[in-house]
Amino acid sequence: MPLRTMTFCGVFVGCMLMLWQSLVIAETVAQKGAYLTAAGGCFGCHTNTVKDSQPFAGGRALKTPFGVFYSPNITPDTKNGIGGWSDAQFLKALKNGVSPSGHPYFPVFPYTSYTKITDEDALAIKAYLFTLPKAATIDKPHEVSAPFSWRWLQWGWRLLFFDEGPYVAASGASEKIARGGYLVQALTHCGECHTPRNVFGAVNNDLYLAGTADGGEGELVPNITPDMETGIGDWSEADLVSFMKSGMMPDFDNVQGSMAEVIDHSLSKLTDGDLAAIAGYLKSIKPIRNVVTKPKS
Repeated sequence: MPLRTMTFCGVFVGCMLMLWQSLVIAETVAQKGAYLTAAGGCFGCHTNTVKDSQPFAGGRALKTPFGVFYSPNITPDTKNGIGGWSDAQFLKALKNGVSPSGHPYFPVFPYTSYTKITDEDALAIKAYLFTLPKAATIDKPHEVSAPFSWRWLQWGWRLLFFDEGPYVAASGASEKIARGGYLVQALTHCGECHTPRNVFGAVNNDLYLAGTADGGEGELVPNITPDMETGIGDWSEADLVSFMKSGMMPDFDNVQGSMAEVIDHSLSKLTDGDLAAIAGYLKSIKPIRNVVTKPKS
């Protein structure tokens, strides 16, 4: 075989090998992203509850004390979804709460927790989302009255209540507790639902994870700190893992409402190791006494 032909064949084979390696890496990243997307609860918020709605195409109504917000289309459609977003734009949206067009998102989108996600994990989520079928679904306008609908006010809200930055484990935390903290504080963003909010809609970190009577859809959200009387202090880590996998509480009652959705579409998809890390973290935090009851009518 002539030297020129051998050289060409060698270059061709090398290029094919590099392409194959790139495809394998991309597939692996997308698989990781699928897991992280489940952990982040993206399906539940970005999929309409109407029968046969396309997953991740948005349109789900999120009822809050400030009005009704509708989740956006996050499929890779370039016109109505996120298909035209760069990595930098995705990171800015997810972790900083600012859209590619430069407007601030309302904090009903939990960027205040997602800011703690690593760039690597965030881009893996993007890689997975870009493998999904495209949906041409147009985003629905929010049903929110002034002044809460004025986006420019969000810049002031951010100055007061948004702490941008990565997750930092507590000093001396074990690898298990550190992983659990990352999952709870960042990816699964438990505090967004399980923490009371002030009159401006910002979480009250003094009562972090202590439950609220004014949760989404008007639900009571329980105290999940390890307080013995009002929280989960009498639950073992095994109880918590079992609950997150099945929705069955230690008293054999089944969870209902939005938490059932969280378990079905998110927590039950996690590995036993990650569920154990979440349970360990929840048992390690400061117990807070906070009785969550329905307000008197």
